[in-house]
Amino acid sequence: MIAQSSRVPPRAEPARVFLVTGATGAIGHAIARQLASLPSAEVVLACRSEAKARLAAEDVRERTGNPKVHVELVDVARRASIEALARRWSGSLHVLVNNAAVTPRRREETAEGIELQFATNVLGYVWMTQAFADILRASAPARVVNVASYWAGDLDLDDLQFRRRRYNNNEAYRQSKQANRMLTVAFAARLADQGITVNACHPGNVNSRLSNNLGFHGQQSPDEGARTPVWLAAEAAGGQITGRYFEAMREVRCPFGQDARAVEALYGACCRV
Repeated sequence: MIAQSSRVPPRAEPARVFLVTGATGAIGHAIARQLASLPSAEVVLACRSEAKARLAAEDVRERTGNPKVHVELVDVARRASIEALARRWSGSLHVLVNNAAVTPRRREETAEGIELQFATNVLGYVWMTQAFADILRASAPARVVNVASYWAGDLDLDDLQFRRRRYNNNEAYRQSKQANRMLTVAFAARLADQGITVNACHPGNVNSRLSNNLGFHGQQSPDEGARTPVWLAAEAAGGQITGRYFEAMREVRCPFGQDARAVEALYGACCRV
């Protein structure tokens, strides 16, 4: 008699669901593709343009061989659009990657009268995190990764929308990235006991339409820029640490996040918009 093998077949890894905003941009697309390459990953590209989103999703599916790459349409500069996305969401969400950003050269406003960079780059992160907090909590352990930048500063709590200051897209962008880093600390404190980590990172100096609008060209590829956000989204460190800022997969001291009074003032201002 031939003895039967007692080896137990390996179990399939549980699916991890990732949601990436701004996934048609250079860095966002690379983030989505690298995440889709991971075992048992399901990736949702959250984008404003349906045509661009479909092409991006098709490219990610073809290059990774992962059929679980989907599209959701959303305008992160508009709270109603984000809340509608959260209402129609079905199932788990393990990682939210807030990445969408714009750098218009002239001051623009949304239909609601909010300055566009502040609405997209700052409030979009706030509204997405708030709208998906319950879903992330139900899926815990879960994570939020905020794509920020080392190019940060110029925050003016009394003029967040450049109503008093003369608009400069570089200054507005720096302010938005400082805000991302500060709000990471605010959300980390609020979500820490709910199984959700929140961290921010600089993705690298990537040549993209966004950086070109700021007068920079960048020396790194989108794939190089995606490494740190993907590392925080998928590797162990991103689930063990919260409220921190990273560059090149290393924690870097963030002076903006250490000003507790300013962090809370900014969070309050964002919640009042």
